[in-house]
Amino acid sequence: MSKFQYLKKYISHFKYVIVIIAGIVLVGFVGENSFWNRRHLNKEIKSLSEQIDSMKACYTADSIRLNEIDRNPAAIEKIARERYFMKTDDEDIFMFADDKKQ
Repeated sequence: MSKFQYLKKYISHFKYVIVIIAGIVLVGFVGENSFWNRRHLNKEIKSLSEQIDSMKACYTADSIRLNEIDRNPAAIEKIARERYFMKTDDEDIFMFADDKKQ
């Protein structure tokens, strides 16, 4: 019996097992719609959803601050004093440095 006939007999005997294993490999690991690729896409969707939630929180906080600036002139003055070191004519500004030398 030659090697080719032996191989043919072996494949014909286990043809269903070979087809099932090949199908599992194709569906599980190969292709664009495989379970492996789907798992990675689900992880990416989860991280993007977390980013969307954090951006929504920043947006709501900024919207509240913007509404406060539109309605209250004292809020504009507070921001100008804190961020841009603006002052009135009769005030002096003292800035303290946080330099730590090691």
